[in-house]
Amino acid sequence: MDVMEKEHSSTPEVPGQGHRPVLLHPLIEHLQPSPGQTVVDATFGGGGVTAALLEAVGPSGRVIAFDRDPEAIGRARALFSGVSNLTLVNANFRNIEPELGQRGTGPISAIAFDLGLSSLQLADPARGFSFSLDGPLDMRMDPYGKITASTIINEWSQPDLAALFWRYGGERWAARVAAAVVAARPLSTTRELAVIVEGSIPRAKWPPRIHPATRTFQALRIEVNDELGSLRQGLQGAINLLMPGGRLGVISFHSLEDNLVKNLFHVAALDCICPPHQPFCTCAHRALLFQEFRKAIRPDMSELERNPRARSARLRVAQRI
Repeated sequence: MDVMEKEHSSTPEVPGQGHRPVLLHPLIEHLQPSPGQTVVDATFGGGGVTAALLEAVGPSGRVIAFDRDPEAIGRARALFSGVSNLTLVNANFRNIEPELGQRGTGPISAIAFDLGLSSLQLADPARGFSFSLDGPLDMRMDPYGKITASTIINEWSQPDLAALFWRYGGERWAARVAAAVVAARPLSTTRELAVIVEGSIPRAKWPPRIHPATRTFQALRIEVNDELGSLRQGLQGAINLLMPGGRLGVISFHSLEDNLVKNLFHVAALDCICPPHQPFCTCAHRALLFQEFRKAIRPDMSELERNPRARSARLRVAQRI
């Protein structure tokens, strides 16, 4: 299972400064936003994709940007103050369909999902995302979420922890990590957890290029934020919202996300989902998407040279029929 290559961030802190979002050029190229269109950035983050979409649709167009993190929305208001054709929505993108439905946005021409953490979330020790910076075991993208990493680490059973570390982190030493965590409880900080993980995996078996706690932290973050459930619901809502000919682009950073996107796009592009051995169709399923490219788009060498962390990024694009 692929995991985050390192603690990565998908967007810059300030639009137009620092490095650009990973795969930004191919994302905009394949979404084809045009002047006057209404488009959506489902993951505002640091604002890089939103800035590119605003430039593409021009003052006659409209950009709607989502983020579940109120701090990101606060930064967006400051960064884009005075931009009248930007609408900010402080909500999980899993609710993209009802949120836009109640706003009466009209036809949506393009929707972008740039998954993963923003650099500001990762760099803030108080958010608890990083094993490199000591902070509380939090990991909530929405600081008002009900469950934290501390809840999972200190209250879940050893078998449940092991299953989580394997399912969402692909951690081969999940059982040993879970046993070490339970033996060391209570744990309160990210550094405490990282040290426990380091000590529970034989030094000779540490993964190359990434910190040994990477997989454990990824699994916790995915569970705390229900990232895969949110992505599945958000993509289905996005497909329903797109006008015919509208385009949907998703940048992901690990195989769990990418496989979900690939499989959902595949099913949505089929006219029939009946079992292969069935003599005639009874599902009444009809294709909603067209995929010009079945394979994911990956960063080119020039982008990898600028940002080695981009190596795990994948872009998939589909068009609404």
